[in-house]
Amino acid sequence: MKTSACTTALEVADESRWFKSSYSTDNGGGGCVSVAPLPGQVGIRDSKQKNGPAFVTPASAWASFIAGLRSGRLG
Repeated sequence: MKTSACTTALEVADESRWFKSSYSTDNGGGGCVSVAPLPGQVGIRDSKQKNGPAFVTPASAWASFIAGLRSGRLG
């Protein structure tokens, strides 16, 4: 699996492409994640740092991660 870091989230995708994960909370300091669907990939960033660093990973790896969360295998 190839995952890459980019300088900024806006280099990964336009702001309109990012959306906050339904698993994120607004509890004043919790883990907030935004994702951006891309062709065959997914961009991932910290929602509180909209122009901060982002990761790009294959869509299949993201799907496996979400499946692991939903099944309880990842806690």
